[in-house]
Amino acid sequence: MKELISTFQKCKTPFYWYDMQLLDNTLALIKSESEKYGFHVHYAVKANANLPILKKILGYGFGADCVSGNEVLRSLEAGFSSQDIVFAGVGKSDEEITVGLKSNIFSFNAESIPELEVINEIARNLNKTAKVALRLNPNVAASTHEYISTGLNENKFGINLMEMDDVLKVLARLKNIELTGIHFHIGSQITDLSNFEQLCVKVNEIQDWFETKKVSLKHINVGGGFGINYENPGKNAIPDFKSYFKIFADNLKLRSGQHLHFELGRSVVGQCGSLITKVLYIKNGVQKKFAIVDAGITELIRPALYQAVHTIENISSELPEEKYDVVGPICESADFFRKDILLPETKRHDFIAIRSTGAYGQVMTSQYNLRRIVDAYYSDNC
Repeated sequence: MKELISTFQKCKTPFYWYDMQLLDNTLALIKSESEKYGFHVHYAVKANANLPILKKILGYGFGADCVSGNEVLRSLEAGFSSQDIVFAGVGKSDEEITVGLKSNIFSFNAESIPELEVINEIARNLNKTAKVALRLNPNVAASTHEYISTGLNENKFGINLMEMDDVLKVLARLKNIELTGIHFHIGSQITDLSNFEQLCVKVNEIQDWFETKKVSLKHINVGGGFGINYENPGKNAIPDFKSYFKIFADNLKLRSGQHLHFELGRSVVGQCGSLITKVLYIKNGVQKKFAIVDAGITELIRPALYQAVHTIENISSELPEEKYDVVGPICESADFFRKDILLPETKRHDFIAIRSTGAYGQVMTSQYNLRRIVDAYYSDNC
């Protein structure tokens, strides 16, 4: 990224920088590998909701996966067809459900019996029929951080399998709901593909159970969760989508006429974004130095929230390496990006690039300490 310093000098730090060519290359691979099998891909808007990002994704023919009413509205604003929008989330408000129904979205991913009853009531009042996929909890343990594991019985997400007989009884009396599919999401930042093989085994078993109940399902939605390489983003900029989609093609037993849907987020946009920040001060410690930068947890909360480790580069210096803690200006001890990291000797006004922040970076920013909301810049506009 050193070649971009002259461009970065024109921008007020901190800011987000998006490599749109990398995003194009990633989207092209997702499209070619998913189309081999006729799979349907929805982009998880929660990963990055910037309009230029959404419009780029829309251009490849993908749908949108939303977890709030405002994400549904943002997707429609970006140009996504309502019939390509799915709406998930464990706590949909009445207002959000109304937005989805009035927009005639493809499907609600419903997560509980009470939610089904509320969707039915609102749909009845609007004289509509809600298409619903049941989000089932397959009790598959994903190899990931506990905060982003979502497929266990202990998690708040989804309907536990022991409730399924009751769910079908409830659905039989809900006249304004059409059951069209089942939905799963076992977690996020999963790089061990065997986790997805386990999911396929569980989905096959659940499909068999539905058949014993004479229930026909039009689509299966296996969610997302495919991870990226945070340790070496330069050499592993695009995840192995070929192997990822092949796992489902080889192991999931679709019924005749069924469609398989995915909800990919991080793996789509994670590597195309970087948080660019500038060094304010170098402070000497006893065993190391502190590089105090002008970005903080208000711009990237993942290290504090998930103990996430991002690659950090000093793109201004080629001096011998020294050990640093890279920390922000926020009045919290958790406001750091990396500790004990080797960087080229770092000085005031050096540019620091925090890599792999295209997902769950800018979209999670806050104004704590009354900080300003930072800008975003895109390579195809510079």
